[in-house]
Amino acid sequence: MTVHVVAIVGAGIGAEHLAAYRTLPERFRVKTLCDLDAARAAPLLGEGTTYAGDMAEVLADPEISIVDICLPPHLHLEAASAALKAGKHVVCEKPLVTSLADADLLTQVAGEAGRRVFPVFQYRFGPGTARLRALLAAGLAGRPLVGTLETHWNRGAEYYAIPWRGTWAGEQGGAVLGHAIHIHDLLTDILGPIASVHAELATRVNEIETEDCGALALRLANGALVTSSITLGAAEDVSRMRLVFDRLTVESGTAPYALAQDGWTFTARDPEVQPEVDRIASEAGADRLGFEGLFAAIADALDGRPGREVTLDEGRRSLEFVTAIYASARAGTPVTLPLAHSHPLYTRWHPPT
Repeated sequence: MTVHVVAIVGAGIGAEHLAAYRTLPERFRVKTLCDLDAARAAPLLGEGTTYAGDMAEVLADPEISIVDICLPPHLHLEAASAALKAGKHVVCEKPLVTSLADADLLTQVAGEAGRRVFPVFQYRFGPGTARLRALLAAGLAGRPLVGTLETHWNRGAEYYAIPWRGTWAGEQGGAVLGHAIHIHDLLTDILGPIASVHAELATRVNEIETEDCGALALRLANGALVTSSITLGAAEDVSRMRLVFDRLTVESGTAPYALAQDGWTFTARDPEVQPEVDRIASEAGADRLGFEGLFAAIADALDGRPGREVTLDEGRRSLEFVTAIYASARAGTPVTLPLAHSHPLYTRWHPPT
């Protein structure tokens, strides 16, 4: 089994990535942590991880095979492209890039370099989603009918004290892009593509440029109807998913950063089927939670055993949905997907700054 050598660029959320990699020593070794702020990186060093103050050091190291990008969104395309051209695979935090045009450019760069790009969507991984997938595979859910999603988090002045946050130039979007993007990805991973969205967005909590509240009405390609409620003005951080199938009702736990951890409930519409639902759920295979599961799937893919990794195409799909949300909110009408390259927001969804 290959031990993949990683460099993490950005010591903010990169600290959580580092902790997850270290739980998988047989799959990964984090050789380098790169950040402009040496003091922020210092507490995370050790266990074979050393500091670099310049990404050029990372790209010049032939031993490093994966560059994990944990930078502000507006820097993702440049950093990912540089890593690919240096012969590295890329793991990149959300949002992958900040337009559909940039996503297509990144796809081209990755193809020319012969390297992979893995977007970060850790909500997919954990015991809750593993049980749901087992029930779906067993045919115990039936047709999806409706669903509700909640991304109700608390973000105030302290969060936005970091200058790039809450700005179109730095963050490139608000709660739709930086917070709810995870639960929307999980929805499509479970139920398939979104056919249309009607969105209302507002800035009601913080004095920022970007949106911090949203209400979305979705129609999926399979006919299911889903609503998504988003705010950064809640008393605490809660994410929740409730899906109603014609034979099963599913409700997630509420953990904001690892939605797939324990706490999920699976209720059969026919009480006589409940024992079978309980049995299948209890026997579902183990699944590493959050970043650990995500990174283990990446290692499997790089080792020639693909299946659960998040793909570049799926990262683009999430950005297509973001684009459709902004288009709908500005036009005041539903927007159908997929979007053509001629769509007015293909090159940028954020307004000029």
